[in-house]
Amino acid sequence: MVRKELMDERELESISQQEDEDRLVQAARANPAAFEGLYSRYSKRVYRYLYARVNSHDEALDLTQQVFLKALDALPSYRSRGGAFAAWLFSIASHIAADTYRRRKPTLSWEALTDLESPGEFVDEQNPEALVLHQEELKQLQRQISRLDQQKRELLALRFAAGLSSTEIASVVGKSPAAVKKQLTRIIQTLKEQYHEEETA
Repeated sequence: MVRKELMDERELESISQQEDEDRLVQAARANPAAFEGLYSRYSKRVYRYLYARVNSHDEALDLTQQVFLKALDALPSYRSRGGAFAAWLFSIASHIAADTYRRRKPTLSWEALTDLESPGEFVDEQNPEALVLHQEELKQLQRQISRLDQQKRELLALRFAAGLSSTEIASVVGKSPAAVKKQLTRIIQTLKEQYHEEETA
């Protein structure tokens, strides 16, 4: 019974968010100045995603502006069709990043995938040894991520930097939500296994 109530609450929250988003889109179509609401909602996530792709603060800021300018121009042709605005927006971001950096070596910034402004809730900031160990763990994880192919890095960026759901990622990359979820689970499991192998080596 409790589980059903929780599911009902989540469904209602999801419907409410979708309705709120639809209102923001309609307002922006009627008045471009109202696009600010969508920009405020998504600009940090778009920046984090692009920073994960290009690993440069200035370039990520420039590309973020390009994404929102292109989205504003294309807004009249946007159709919800049951999909989230976020999936449409990150499709634009993905294409811009790919077009701009097609000839560059693909990178993925771990800092963009996690909040590294603080060392983490389980790391004692007063303990220098714990901080050093935490940084070493992040470097180890960064090495493992750098060995992944571009497609896998893109899925990680969309999931952790952009904060998209499996369904939204599926819309961006053109796969089924089940396939995306399965692939993400495999990638994360592989990273965990490699991490533990390196620790015990």
